[in-house]
Amino acid sequence: MKQNNFWQKLKLTGKPILVLAPMAGFTDSAYRRICKYYGADVLYSEMVSATALYYSDRIGAQKKGKNPTRELMDFNRRQEKYYVVQLFGSKPEHFAAATRLITDKVKPDGIDINFGCPVSKIIKQGAGADLMKNLSQSRAVIEAVLAETNLPVSIKIRAKSGEVGALEFLKNISDLKVAAVMIHGRTLSQGFSGLPDFKLIKAARQHFQGVIIANGGITDLESAKLALKESGADGLGLARGILGRPWLFKEIKKNKQINLKLSHIFKLMINHAVSASKNKGENALIELRKHLVWYVQGLEGASKMREKLVSVTNLDDLKKIIKEYKK
Repeated sequence: MKQNNFWQKLKLTGKPILVLAPMAGFTDSAYRRICKYYGADVLYSEMVSATALYYSDRIGAQKKGKNPTRELMDFNRRQEKYYVVQLFGSKPEHFAAATRLITDKVKPDGIDINFGCPVSKIIKQGAGADLMKNLSQSRAVIEAVLAETNLPVSIKIRAKSGEVGALEFLKNISDLKVAAVMIHGRTLSQGFSGLPDFKLIKAARQHFQGVIIANGGITDLESAKLALKESGADGLGLARGILGRPWLFKEIKKNKQINLKLSHIFKLMINHAVSASKNKGENALIELRKHLVWYVQGLEGASKMREKLVSVTNLDDLKKIIKEYKK
């Protein structure tokens, strides 16, 4: 199938491609739109279970009623360009079925396969970074996805998982038409701590001809510039570094540090809450608590404010807390 490869279009601009990397519980539609506003070029969904999609399709998920897994993939086509659904799982047949469903029903701009998640509940399923350890199985998964879609397929891996390093992994799939790879510069054993190996990412070019995105430890403008310089990558994947600071995308694009006024941060919090509420209804503010505490990190009296924010249940609660802080 012929691919409409948006990754190559972005690369041809000659500018670093800035990607909102997938984060479970964080990168929903409301937050993706905020990141797009601040300059993100590519937006990833939260991680979606290929196995859940496989079984929901088999038992007839077309029936009326909510399907939480499918709802994870909902997006605003006009406001969320380019949007990529990321799948995790371990079995090729599950990925194949999920890919057909996503291609036909969801119609995103791309599909991504997670080979990098270090979270124990994902590892126990033989998915994420655990799947990266199995070269034959991981290749079979990629082949299954490529066979079922005309969308560009990308992958996310780590510097190393078990005995399998990123270079060996990429060499094993070098003949497959993978459009992009996001490489987290830390090993599975490092998790989310320690220094990422951006020089390893630079070495990946010898085994991969598509778009390469560097990921891991990018928390401010300086670390972003260092990552681009040392990795020689086509762009950056930002994750925890943009929690509470989505304007980091704009800082990188403008090559200038941005210090938002407190009033702007509070306005952003309210706008985020309003957008989330429109998407998810009454319980949106409860889910949003984890975002809200990130927004106030570093503010004077932040600890007391966080204590209040973790009890927010509606928009009025949030507005009251902000008003009280201003006094």
